Amino acid sequence: MSGGVDSSVAAARLLEQGHDVVGVTLHLWDYPDDGSVKSRCCAPEDIHDARRVADALGFPHYAFDRRELFQREVVQPFVDGYLDGETPSPCVRCNRGVKIRELMSLADRLDASLVATGHYARLQRDGGRTELHRGRDASKDQSYFLHMLDGATLSRLCFPLGDSDKAEVRAEALRLDLPGAQKGESQELCFVPTGRYDAFVGERAKERLRPGPIVDDTGKVVGQHAGVHGFTIGQRRNLGVALGKPSYVVNIDAAQGRIELGPVARLMASAADLGDLALASDVDLPLSAEVQVRYRGTPLPARIVKTPTGARVLFEKPVQAVVPGQFAVFYAGTRVLGGGLIQKADTVALEPALSAELVP
Repeated sequence: MSGGVDSSVAAARLLEQGHDVVGVTLHLWDYPDDGSVKSRCCAPEDIHDARRVADALGFPHYAFDRRELFQREVVQPFVDGYLDGETPSPCVRCNRGVKIRELMSLADRLDASLVATGHYARLQRDGGRTELHRGRDASKDQSYFLHMLDGATLSRLCFPLGDSDKAEVRAEALRLDLPGAQKGESQELCFVPTGRYDAFVGERAKERLRPGPIVDDTGKVVGQHAGVHGFTIGQRRNLGVALGKPSYVVNIDAAQGRIELGPVARLMASAADLGDLALASDVDLPLSAEVQVRYRGTPLPARIVKTPTGARVLFEKPVQAVVPGQFAVFYAGTRVLGGGLIQKADTVALEPALSAELVP
């Protein structure tokens, strides 16, 4: 339980279905007490909100301190990733290395048969196999963040909100008069609520920051930057320079501290190499599927083949901004087949006529 609307309604639904419910909150992060952060997740205030919900609904609630684990498994890799010129996806790492793993362990200690969360995703059970599917609300679907869960873990999970949309869940919280029913949603990372990832990384790695040049697509130096952590592949705004034409970050050379700008055509990728590969138990490579290369991305047809270190995705058509540090997740319709960490993308030179059709 995060103390928010989703997990609170999930708990209420389980009670209504006759389950014996125990609430668990993981304390992952602390925020300043100056009131500057209005919407949070997994902090002491949220523990209080989750306990209020548990008290109102009449079931026990426990909180566990996992701040050190969260720092090691999520925050430090996030900082390291930006310093290496990547764009990390911390929510995948959090679900894999902290939340789901810890909840499964705690369920064993509490003698609980299932672990339920407020994720917008669905599970379909077919004989002895459990499949992960997209949530019905496409705007809230969180299956991307859960792609790496194995069959044994999925078999013990429950997603009570998977067939609902957010409006229904909010209305149910209000109808039940749950504490925090009108609580807002954070649109940013729980540990960077301001959205200023560059400032967050800069504060935690001051001695590792490396200023360097910004160059255009001819190699000409057009500016200077304070560190590669302030940039991500595909970025167009807040570049610190104006070239008089639409320009994007097309390459980040972290070793040399060099940021390269270029036209949108330079962002098109024909293939990508993946590591940290995870596949559903009945799925093997090679495989044809729809591949989603970022959380809010559009799934696009591709062929996935096995490599000695993971997998390689071969897109049917060039895909814009395939970014190292993000995850490529494989889908067949609504079903999640697996995914992997994007390590490198192969860009492709487009014909001028095709380049002109790209939308900036």
